[in-house]
Amino acid sequence: MSQNFKDHFSNVAKTYASYRPQYPSELYAWLASISPNTELAWDCACGTGQASLGLAGQFQRVIATDASEQQIASAEAHTKIQWRVAPAEASGLADHSVDLITVAQALHWFELDKFYAEAQRVLKPNGVLAVWTYGVLKIAEPRIDALAQDFYSHTVGPYWPPERAIVESGYRALAFPFQELAAPKFSMQLNWSKAQLMGYFRSWSATDRYLKARGTDPVSLLEEQLAPIWDETTSYLTEWPLAFRVGRKLV
Repeated sequence: MSQNFKDHFSNVAKTYASYRPQYPSELYAWLASISPNTELAWDCACGTGQASLGLAGQFQRVIATDASEQQIASAEAHTKIQWRVAPAEASGLADHSVDLITVAQALHWFELDKFYAEAQRVLKPNGVLAVWTYGVLKIAEPRIDALAQDFYSHTVGPYWPPERAIVESGYRALAFPFQELAAPKFSMQLNWSKAQLMGYFRSWSATDRYLKARGTDPVSLLEEQLAPIWDETTSYLTEWPLAFRVGRKLV
């Protein structure tokens, strides 16, 4: 494990696996269509495997790595996926062996120069690196959305690590030494109940840090605020727009 690995998620690995939203299937089909082949994809910093499972529907093999042993232990077994504990900067993969590298919601944690060198090493000629992120969700019911935005920005806002600002910028300010490609617009859209939303908020690293610092669960306080306006049986459209950097290996 890298000495610089910042582990913000091991404590919430099981909650993360249960409540993180899934990326759209159209995304994986598009990634397969721009890859030089569909023999092998590397899902780097895979967490509990949200993207890994989607890639398995398009690629013959997927190697999914994460520096957190707890995240890998919480991943779902799949015949096409090999789960490994490894840092982003030292994958253990063979030279020029990978058609596609994906990094979902994790590039901001990496030592970028070392990771980009690793990506150049393992990608095949014309191989593709696709990184994406998403910021705060939007909920179709305005009163609920207002409380969710306040929870994100003010309640747990001070407990987000500094790297969160990179996420909110959609990675646009980061170096990206690849031949960049335009990506279609994708978003995650789900009809979520209150229980699902509360589980998602409990999977946040900022929520975990708030709990450790203050000894109370901030989501329970939010549940009290939502009780008069959101019953247990109603679901609302919840959306996360995705921001992408996608590029081909510079040969």
